[in-house]
Amino acid sequence: MTTVLDGVDRAALARAALARAEQRTGARSGLRVTRATVPTVPAVPALPPVPTVPAVPTVVAPTAVPDVVPGPSPDAGPSPTPDPSASTVRTAVPSRLAEPDGPAASTVPPTSASALTHPDRPPLPVTPVLAPLLPEGALRRGSSLVVTGSTSLVLALVARASQEGSWVALVGLPGAGLLAAQQAGVVLDRLALVPRPGPDAPTVLAALLDGVDLVIVGDGAALVDSDRRRLTARARERGAVLLSTAPWTGANVVLAAEPVEWTGLGDGHGHLRRHRMSVTRGGRGSAGRGARVDVVLPVRPGTAAAGPAAPERADRVPVVPLRMVG
Repeated sequence: MTTVLDGVDRAALARAALARAEQRTGARSGLRVTRATVPTVPAVPALPPVPTVPAVPTVVAPTAVPDVVPGPSPDAGPSPTPDPSASTVRTAVPSRLAEPDGPAASTVPPTSASALTHPDRPPLPVTPVLAPLLPEGALRRGSSLVVTGSTSLVLALVARASQEGSWVALVGLPGAGLLAAQQAGVVLDRLALVPRPGPDAPTVLAALLDGVDLVIVGDGAALVDSDRRRLTARARERGAVLLSTAPWTGANVVLAAEPVEWTGLGDGHGHLRRHRMSVTRGGRGSAGRGARVDVVLPVRPGTAAAGPAAPERADRVPVVPLRMVG
């Protein structure tokens, strides 16, 4: 029977995967146990040998006896010698014995691949303004995506799923900051950062894919094509979503962002507030038909759909010419 993991079990898997990643990268140093801190355990005396139990003989049950046993017929000859094999039958032995209750009986749901990729698990949602970028309008579990040209677009794609309880991991992105992730809508309580995974990047990513819903891979993760193929297969098996900011062989969806305009600056005042970009979609399957969508970041709450956005202009302040005094 296939079991669907709930949010608590998924969070436990995420914490375990993060702990393995931290141990691999040295982000968290484990407690050093010295010989002085380990108590001496006295030797346990050897137990006497257990006597051999004799084998139990096979139980033979007689066949059913009728209520009335007919007597011998006077015309009948001598009765033949009964065949023991025809008058006896062996009791059936069950093929599987019931196991008693004990430590082996566990109530924890299995963490097999079939449990993590159950078809009843819906895709991970995205904010409505970014839904036209994806063929299914959401992040399909087990898929791989490439997003180039904008880290802000990557964070915006995973923000909605993070708000609904999914875990997000950033691997090999030392330039991605917590403030940028929070402003994009990512919940920091469910965000894991591995900025420099080092030579163990394939192992770290494989561990995170076991328990994290969304794994974002940056240029700082040293991978070869064989590593990418194995990680793609692992994400598909575990039901995770793999996003890369660098070219990725066999990606299902490829999004390329090109900056168009920044708004928010005036004549000597203001600050950059919004960024309009043009995103081109490609990939495999239905994503291969291609699309081009204008996106404005950061996404404002209540925005219905993506499309051409009118540039936001700050109120102009009249320029007063300088004049010499005195």
